Amino acid sequence: MSDTLIRGRVLGFHADPEEVADAHLYLEDGAVLVRDGRIAAVGDGAALARAHPQAREIDHRPHLILPGFIDPHIHFPQGQVVASYAAALLDWLNDHTFPAEAAFADPAHAARMAVAFLDLLLAHGTTTACAFGSVHPGSIDALFAAAEARGMAMLGGKVMMDRNAAPAVHDTAQASYDDSRALITRWAGRGRLTYAITPRFAITSTPEQLAAAGALAAEFPELPIQTHLSENRAEIDYTLSLYPEARDYLDIYDRFGLLGSRSLMGHAIHLTPREIARMAETGTRAIHCPTSNLFLGSGLFDRTGLRAAGIVTGVATDIGGGTSWSMLRTLDEAYKVSQLRGARLNPLAAFHWATRGNALALGMADRIGTLAEGSDADLVVLDARATPAMRLRAERLRGLEDELFLLQTLGDDRAVVETYVAGRPAKSTAA
Repeated sequence: MSDTLIRGRVLGFHADPEEVADAHLYLEDGAVLVRDGRIAAVGDGAALARAHPQAREIDHRPHLILPGFIDPHIHFPQGQVVASYAAALLDWLNDHTFPAEAAFADPAHAARMAVAFLDLLLAHGTTTACAFGSVHPGSIDALFAAAEARGMAMLGGKVMMDRNAAPAVHDTAQASYDDSRALITRWAGRGRLTYAITPRFAITSTPEQLAAAGALAAEFPELPIQTHLSENRAEIDYTLSLYPEARDYLDIYDRFGLLGSRSLMGHAIHLTPREIARMAETGTRAIHCPTSNLFLGSGLFDRTGLRAAGIVTGVATDIGGGTSWSMLRTLDEAYKVSQLRGARLNPLAAFHWATRGNALALGMADRIGTLAEGSDADLVVLDARATPAMRLRAERLRGLEDELFLLQTLGDDRAVVETYVAGRPAKSTAA
């Protein structure tokens, strides 16, 4: 592959802005040199152009070039569930989600939805996601096949759920183990794909099934685990009634060997002090889903408190409980949740969270989420003047932080000029 020079105003993070004063690189006239799908160099645009005259140049000036957004908690089968009216979480699942997921028994439907799912991610500047499939192994076959065809770094797993849902989306403890293991053999480590062991949540898994998930985690310790934790008060009460021997919700997963630095706990809102301490001790991640939490009235994520306890956090759309595919819209709602908790979310910290921060949560910061030499060249190009309202506000920008805050407050897919996957334009070529 020949070299490509992508020019624009370049922004990337090499540390957490809330921990290190000089945490980011910003180049007013910069460029990213891409070679064989990876970042070969980042620097002054004119200097790199002179040094690599053979490179094909793509000029995005004056737009911002950042690492592609990363979404660490999203439901692949729920693209047609977004904006479904329901009273609360458990009603929403039974009335809308499980019926939609049942349709993924049809391979043709799963394949069509996989194309639409990836098109929407890329249109919104998201280059990597960690996705829940449906209970059907074919849902992950469809998602991974479509992601592989585009060269995307994608994580996902079929959900394991053998009770308390519609029979059409039930498996069994043994079938969930067998199906997951077969998918791991077929897809894990293939290209840029990563399998995630995926017990949906404790309500929809018997102890036997959580034991099966724990067995998979023991057999494949390098693989991530994704599930849900303490999203809703009614959910917590129901969960504990099913596992009366557990000290708390987190303890259920702990008893089956499902905690650790590869474990991603979606929501993690209503945590006890013991749960917080245990998550920090085991390195278990907490994934904030602000638009979903607000839409379903679940509660307010304590980002500041969890960070202070030493817990690594991520921020995610949670489509389809979430109400937007856009990480920009997601950051906007995360800012508001922080405000309601009496904390602030600085724009630099927000964009770090959606890029390098989420890569850290997934354990993939050596490959994605930064502009480090050798990283995969997954990029997003943003225009802070993409709409009339944004252009009007932009007239009074005072600097980079103002621009970032404008993007996260008023931006959406219209602000995404282009998305690059391994150095190749992906938004403009999406079907």
